[in-house]
Amino acid sequence: MTINKLIALLTLKKVSNLGDSSIKKLIREVGSAEEVLAEKTSNLIKIDGIGSVKVKDIHNPQHRKAAENELRFIQDNNINYTTYDQADYPEKLKHCIDGPVVLFSSGNIDLKHKKILSIVGTRQVTRYGVQFCEELIETLAPINPVIVSGFAYGVDITAQRAAVKHNLQTVGCLAHGLNQIYPKVHKKYVAQIEENGGFFTDFWSTDTFDRKNFLGRNRIIAGLSEATVVIESADKGGSLVTADIANSYNRDVFAVPGRTNDPLSKGCNMLIKTQRAHMLTSAADLIYMLNWELEEKLQPAVQKQLFVELEEDEKKIYSFLNENGQKQLDVIALQCGLPTFKIASMLLTMELKGVVKPLPGKLFEVI
Repeated sequence: MTINKLIALLTLKKVSNLGDSSIKKLIREVGSAEEVLAEKTSNLIKIDGIGSVKVKDIHNPQHRKAAENELRFIQDNNINYTTYDQADYPEKLKHCIDGPVVLFSSGNIDLKHKKILSIVGTRQVTRYGVQFCEELIETLAPINPVIVSGFAYGVDITAQRAAVKHNLQTVGCLAHGLNQIYPKVHKKYVAQIEENGGFFTDFWSTDTFDRKNFLGRNRIIAGLSEATVVIESADKGGSLVTADIANSYNRDVFAVPGRTNDPLSKGCNMLIKTQRAHMLTSAADLIYMLNWELEEKLQPAVQKQLFVELEEDEKKIYSFLNENGQKQLDVIALQCGLPTFKIASMLLTMELKGVVKPLPGKLFEVI
């Protein structure tokens, strides 16, 4: 990508009322960011969905000056960057209409051909929330997912620390430029996250931490992944906003249920009740709904004395599949006389033992 193109995109980002989706529309209509800036305002306002308000100050020379200053910061600090039309731009984010036209990063992020999961939740996480989050990531570790979050207090940092513990790649999405870290107390985690993962932001070095930036940060969290998990949330908060954004992108959303009188479970319970999220009680629920499969190399060889290794209900499932061949989860639950959620959890355990394997169409069979 040329420097002129980057400066042009950064200049457009400084235009007061011009968002990422409008910038992309202008470029589609006119040809390039450089050509948009060279076009007459009278022609730009004729483009459907643009209008005079969005481009009234597009030719303000201060915008280019600010872009050139940011370019110097990028070059002086070896900041990584990519644009929405480049091959190394996160694939899932490309499909988001308001995805950043320029995305900055640090660390060693590699999202190609990866299973990506966003985990968000309250800053006031309880022991229950911490335990659920840690166990979820521990169980998912053999699948090697990338864990995305907001690097904030509570659920965010719990998820990212758990990912580091299990040698999983993790990505923190920031609500400010890469020249700072908020909260400052989390600075001690930066190096270990950048070692196997890193940070994304579309905010500049001049953008200090501000709560109004959360919405922009949250769209990146939701857009990067194929699913978003909410672990504990009050009836209002950023986690619910992230869930709504994920839904708008047609991504799966999961929420961990809690007691009806627990303030920090109200948000999750509401998401489930209004059918804006799948209920998540274990990693098996997520694996089943997303149709994720364990890598073959992670499946241990089947032992001949299977029943020695299996619990009683697992034996029942194994016998049914062994006698009847490939069956869907609901059929297995019905024929074995067990609840679906329990079957899903046991099938994951049996998959980890190398006894069964999932197939397309949410089928299972014995190995």
